[in-house]
Amino acid sequence: MKYKQLGRTDLLISLIGLGTMTWGRQNTQAEGFQQMDYALEQGINFFDTAEMYAIPPTAETYGSTETIIGNWFARNKNRQQVILASKIAGPGLPWIRDGHSVIDKNNIMAAVDSSLRRLQTDYIDLYQLHWPNRGSYHFGEIWQYAPQANKQALEKNFIEVLETLNELIIAGKIRHIGLSNETAWATSKYLELSEKHSLPRIVSMQNEYSLLCRHFEPDLSEIALQEDCGLLAWSPLTRGMISGKYLNGAVPAGSRLSLDMRREHRLSPQTDAAIEAYIKLAKEHQLDVCQMALAFVNQQAFVSSTLIGATNMQQLKSNIDAIKLDLSDELLSEINALRRRYPMPF
Repeated sequence: MKYKQLGRTDLLISLIGLGTMTWGRQNTQAEGFQQMDYALEQGINFFDTAEMYAIPPTAETYGSTETIIGNWFARNKNRQQVILASKIAGPGLPWIRDGHSVIDKNNIMAAVDSSLRRLQTDYIDLYQLHWPNRGSYHFGEIWQYAPQANKQALEKNFIEVLETLNELIIAGKIRHIGLSNETAWATSKYLELSEKHSLPRIVSMQNEYSLLCRHFEPDLSEIALQEDCGLLAWSPLTRGMISGKYLNGAVPAGSRLSLDMRREHRLSPQTDAAIEAYIKLAKEHQLDVCQMALAFVNQQAFVSSTLIGATNMQQLKSNIDAIKLDLSDELLSEINALRRRYPMPF
């Protein structure tokens, strides 16, 4: 396994991080245990979860993934071997804190304490804001996202958030803080306010990034590099779509799309065309397309960890094995040529 420094902290996290969001819905606790056991054996020390999980989110499965991880810690007595990340949910889910889950002091305090109980731990290594109060251009909203000119109110909330997280760091409940699904402006503003007010510094950004979704470039990627605030890349396989299993409207039984009734904005004829082109390219180089996609993300200088998720052990093993793959300059040039042909498929 390869490791990278998490921001300016003293933590070295595995370049491949273990995503957990299917545990409690698509995967049982026993399957989650098996995945964690294997990942740890392979040198993966970075696990990422969230209070909202399992996915697809429901009131019944809220918190179930954290509970499974907590039960695994209790069984194995190995909390110290894992760098654990979790997240507070932003607004929009009516079953979280009675629908009042804005990211502010009261909600952060309540969310952290609840996560600690479910995780059966005294501390969370990296605590992240899952999505902003004001909304996000992620989750298919890039075509509608319209920033509002309310800088003063936003800065006031950002300072409240940083001060609250600082209290939690002092109390020993969390160690470091990160953002998720944020914009370049907000990330820069958080960094600016941290320095100005001597408050904790953002150490990571968790945004979607893959062969098919490269919104992180060029602005956020430059912030990641220049400010030591690396990317934790989620959905590096575009919800598994890069494998081709959803081509031409196919929805395999037991797949995430077969369970998730929410609108899937990534499905489109242009997405299919891009996927077919990447599959063809991988075959020409005698590579598995999923491993090629993961290796592409792994090789980006601004990436701190590539978050993989699997519903079976075969997928997990193949995804982890992608760490052994280095893409040639020739192949990277061909990937860039395909990006020009399919610059923004969804």
